[in-house]
Amino acid sequence: MQQLLLTLTDPPPPSFDNFVCGKNWEVLATLQKWLQQGARETSLYLWGEPGSGKSHLLAATQEAARRNGLVCAWLRGEDLLAQQRMDVLPQWVLVDDVGQLTEPQQIALFDLYNRLKQQGGNLLAAGPVPPALLGVREDLSTRLGWGLVYRLQPLSEADKVAAMVAHAESRGFNLSLEIAQYLMRHWRRDLPALIQAVDALDRYSLQQRKPVTLAVLRQALSQFN
Repeated sequence: MQQLLLTLTDPPPPSFDNFVCGKNWEVLATLQKWLQQGARETSLYLWGEPGSGKSHLLAATQEAARRNGLVCAWLRGEDLLAQQRMDVLPQWVLVDDVGQLTEPQQIALFDLYNRLKQQGGNLLAAGPVPPALLGVREDLSTRLGWGLVYRLQPLSEADKVAAMVAHAESRGFNLSLEIAQYLMRHWRRDLPALIQAVDALDRYSLQQRKPVTLAVLRQALSQFN
């Protein structure tokens, strides 16, 4: 199945529409409001365990900002150092994995925050833990804590099953609860991997000219495990 996923499928591009909220509806609503109406807060910080959707929301924000005609930049590592030479900053700046930044990059992000505040820009940042526990410079963690801070709650099993069923419907076929639950037991449990598995199953069934059934799924798993 892993080979099938690698050769046949690409994950759908992240968007607000395909973000599975679960208990995180407030985060999604806040980001959409920010993009449409602007925000008084300089920063919004997202934290949560791997696979909780942080990077998805950053990518979705970047795409939505582009469609809304906003200048948005995703800065990584050395990009943060380079921005110190920029006179005018983008309206939106995205920074992922804040806890992995080197000290010079942390200093650059601290400077970036202050400049965004002066210029009326916004920072969307993400990390695995709250700002105070990031292990970065105290002045940076304090700045990140000044804005809005949201924890992304993990999706429940029911949320993931519902997401797989809905995704299958968007591709034009019905995915039974039995198949979705089987994937939950026998495949990686993070949602992107499960969605890729649904895509692969669809394409495999089309190649074999067979309906999507549990037997077809087991056949695919037996060939590619």
